[in-house]
Amino acid sequence: MADLVFPAPEPVLLPVEGGAFFPVRRVYCVGRNYAEHIREMGNDLRDPPFFFDKPADALVTDGAPIAYPPGTSDFHHEIELVVAIGKGGKDIAEADALSHVFGYAVGLDMTRRDLQAEAKKAGRPWTFAKSFDQSAPVGTIVPASAIGHPDKGAITLAVNGAERQRGDLSEQIWSVPETIAFLSRYVTLKPGDLIMTGTPAGVGAVVRGDVLEGAIAGIGTVRTEIV
Repeated sequence: MADLVFPAPEPVLLPVEGGAFFPVRRVYCVGRNYAEHIREMGNDLRDPPFFFDKPADALVTDGAPIAYPPGTSDFHHEIELVVAIGKGGKDIAEADALSHVFGYAVGLDMTRRDLQAEAKKAGRPWTFAKSFDQSAPVGTIVPASAIGHPDKGAITLAVNGAERQRGDLSEQIWSVPETIAFLSRYVTLKPGDLIMTGTPAGVGAVVRGDVLEGAIAGIGTVRTEIV
């Protein structure tokens, strides 16, 4: 083994229902995937899907708190279905895409909305808006072997017990198979990859002390507190 100039980072692991752990490699995020959210953000429904990344070490396990990040005064929640890839591939056919899915979880794509607006206006990347520390709380992964491949069911988020977001997985513009097929044309997917599939309408700001509780029917929940 090669000598390391400092200790290698610890692997990023998400719990799997039943007691195992899922080692995370990359995190891909669909930019817009629910019509009502696209409308509330003032964008065009006809646009094809696009993606941005979060670093794997931005993940936070279910129940752990997250810090209100520096550099923003408009910190937003986005509840999302998370797809965990268990079998890699490139140019994956849509008809075969679900065979590459290990399981599903509930996640939050936390966003510095003011920095995102500035980046959009300047035509710059969204790195500071989306890819910062603790920007992706994710719940326990549930294997597809246990629940199948849900394509409908309520997706909700409450802040301090009051519902903020509500949609249905059936309202996704790009289905999970379509998303996997599209993404795999541009990157080789590998075991350990996560895909966050976009958020329904109702995104909004949170402040220190807020408790966020997300749920997707038939899949699970995610919970965190802003500190």
